[in-house]
Amino acid sequence: MTRLYHVPLSPFCRKVRLTLAEKKVEVELAEERYWEQSPEFLRRNPAAKVPVLKIDGRLLSESQAICEYLEETIPEPRLMPRDPEGRCEVRRLCAWFDDKFHQEVTSKLLYERVNKKIMGQGYPESRNVKSGAQKIKYHLDYLSGLLDQRRWLAGNEMTLADFTAAAHLSSLDYISDVDWNRSQNVKDWYAKIKSRPAFRSILADQVPGFPPPAHYADLDF
Repeated sequence: MTRLYHVPLSPFCRKVRLTLAEKKVEVELAEERYWEQSPEFLRRNPAAKVPVLKIDGRLLSESQAICEYLEETIPEPRLMPRDPEGRCEVRRLCAWFDDKFHQEVTSKLLYERVNKKIMGQGYPESRNVKSGAQKIKYHLDYLSGLLDQRRWLAGNEMTLADFTAAAHLSSLDYISDVDWNRSQNVKDWYAKIKSRPAFRSILADQVPGFPPPAHYADLDF
């Protein structure tokens, strides 16, 4: 059985979950309290990070590496373009969200509002929350600019870049930190992603102590 060690609201885990679901890979989800750094989990991934995917008798870590492994071993449906330039653009946008967006927004909002409480690390730092709330506006405007020129983020076909962006935004949408009224084309793009069968398990997530807003699972939000 393929097993994913994950945390429900982690955008990196959601990125892998979306890829697995899109490629119709049945997977057992195992929640992992990675911050406790249990010896068993450290044996799976010495970096003490999720996601970790157990598949084909292997243990894989790091979301981008896992997704590209899945792309190479299960090539259909494709989530990476066939041409080198297209693949480069997808990887650039994946890095944009997993690095820049995560550092400037996700870590300032999701981690402050939710992770700190779950991990017993105190209260949110208001300065970080204000910074994340300000920075997300820039990123939404950047996405809007891309979608003014393209059907999907990296071009005319849906790719891993779209799943990566949606993974981060869906985590923040769970705590009502995305202003969907800021850009109609970003909202329309997210609605298309949100309506895919691959997104169903994401929309069913429930984190104890943190109920999602009513619009979170609404496809007609």
